[in-house]
Amino acid sequence: MRPASLILALTLATAPLAAQACGGSFSAFVADLERESVSRGHDPAAARRFFSGIRQSPSVLKADRAQGVFQKPFIDFARNLISTSRLKQGQAKSGQYDAVFDRIERNYGVNRGVLLAFWAFETDYGGFQGNFNTANALVTLSHDCRRPELFRPQVFAALELYERGAFDPATTTGAWAGEIGMVQMLPRDIIESGVDADGDGRVSLKTSAPDALTSGAAMLSSFGWRAGEPWLQEVRVPAGMDWSQSGVDVAKPVREWEAMGVSARSGNLSRGLTASLILPQGHKGPAFLAYPNFNVYFDWNQSFTYVLTAAYFATRLEGAPVFDARTPEPGLSGADMKSLQRKLQARGYDVGKIDGILGAGTRAAVQKEQARLGLPADAWPTPALLARL
Repeated sequence: MRPASLILALTLATAPLAAQACGGSFSAFVADLERESVSRGHDPAAARRFFSGIRQSPSVLKADRAQGVFQKPFIDFARNLISTSRLKQGQAKSGQYDAVFDRIERNYGVNRGVLLAFWAFETDYGGFQGNFNTANALVTLSHDCRRPELFRPQVFAALELYERGAFDPATTTGAWAGEIGMVQMLPRDIIESGVDADGDGRVSLKTSAPDALTSGAAMLSSFGWRAGEPWLQEVRVPAGMDWSQSGVDVAKPVREWEAMGVSARSGNLSRGLTASLILPQGHKGPAFLAYPNFNVYFDWNQSFTYVLTAAYFATRLEGAPVFDARTPEPGLSGADMKSLQRKLQARGYDVGKIDGILGAGTRAAVQKEQARLGLPADAWPTPALLARL
């Protein structure tokens, strides 16, 4: 299940100061939400009905705190999510909805492999869409003080859907983080990108694959997906190159990567584009060039490991070979990763929460420390680095 989209943070620029409130009495918090919804222009009677049955959900908070799967390194994470069965089912779904995918590619420029990968990872092709009450989940996460700014705007979006007759606070269910349907879209995303692709007069993301897939494509398009361009490609890298040039924050023309000795493992590189060199488990592990479309993935999900795995699986669904794992250096355990994060934090780096997850902030800090210590600056933390720190 994907965490709330980064794009939601942008709503803070226009939201009233009260929208950032959290904690305290849950019933008082819900009453404040109801009052604020009326001040935003929602119908008072509709707001009263919507909020009358809201209950705090301990199971949502438990799920929010239990995301240990993201501590796994890319190779393990990818092997865990990508099975022969999932690949075959994706190929079967591609054939079953061939006309839908063709229409999506014509209208939005989003490849079928990209949507199939999200469909697989988010809900196992619609087989498990989550059974958390969506309204309760959104209000619970808004009340919780960990990320209220991400979820509170979604409460009002859900209320808007309710007023349109497209959301029932008592019966609408989905993921623990408030996403709904086969490709797991948040209420605001549904309002902005929901598409009635099957022509029945409704946007039915839970029961209509054409609606869900087309809506997902519309959302990716709104995030800036570039039609006709690749997103990820496995490459071979030479020994001894300047590893400090790797990472999502460094983009170079593909011809420059070629001049540095980077080559495609299969097919041809897209020479007319820029790309970043991705080394998820260091310079001795698998290597990829990430093209501009890869960055769009982070508007869908903020986890680097999830994004890379979803992007890689999309290439597999379109015929790419299994990646060459090579022989990466051993990484750190969850406890050691937390120790590393604390050491980096003590040195003044912003690594975010001490959670044992190798996120963007931790990777950037690791790369800088590797360069300072004369180690290969590939952003992959090893026991050797931890010992040196």
